[in-house]
Amino acid sequence: MTYTEIHVWGDSLARGIVYNQEKGRYAISPERWTTRLETTVGCKVFNHSNMGATVLDGLSSFQKFVPVPSALCAIEFGGNDCDLNWAEVAAHPLSVVKAKVPLDTYITKLTEFVLKVQDSGMQPLLITPLPLHSQRYFDWVTKDINKENVLTALGDVNGIYRWQERYAIAMRNVACTLKCRLLDLRDLFLAQPNYEKLMCIDGIHPNNDGHRLISTTVARGVAPCTLTRGQSPLDPDMSALCADRVG
Repeated sequence: MTYTEIHVWGDSLARGIVYNQEKGRYAISPERWTTRLETTVGCKVFNHSNMGATVLDGLSSFQKFVPVPSALCAIEFGGNDCDLNWAEVAAHPLSVVKAKVPLDTYITKLTEFVLKVQDSGMQPLLITPLPLHSQRYFDWVTKDINKENVLTALGDVNGIYRWQERYAIAMRNVACTLKCRLLDLRDLFLAQPNYEKLMCIDGIHPNNDGHRLISTTVARGVAPCTLTRGQSPLDPDMSALCADRVG
């Protein structure tokens, strides 16, 4: 089956954001996968993603969208959903740590999002958040706040990684429960030797090399095929269900 269009809802990963160290600001990567898809897959790609967006933002946007039957709908959220108010964490290190979108809410809204896409006649594809680099991200978010207090709240630097990992696991579980296709970019990055070489200085956004790898993988992963809600996402002929291991 050939997709009529591809629509993408996500955060800065789908938006194609990198951190430009020379200019000291965030910018769009020339290797952005949503841009390159149009030529590699051969159909129009519409990017509805925004930096800082959560699954709540994506679902709200989709509910205002006029569905396009037979189009592919890629859903990529989690990185901002699991984020913390770092100033609050530093100020109250002994308080309960709370995510921007609690994990149970993330699961509920992601499930609702996929079901709405399936009911609209579009084909959902879930895309996992990338693994962050704990030390780089810790250094980035604690530049102007009390590092020791943040460590007290987290337990250790890798607590950031474990916290984020739960959201990626939740997405995989939603995909399995709803028989939805899954492109596991997190696994793709973890399979690379020294995946930190693919990450920006902030420890959470991929650099241009990272976006290049994502572009190649997504182009393969969205190869047109059909998956009904009753079909298992573990069928061996469904190439987009698990991330390709490269290298």
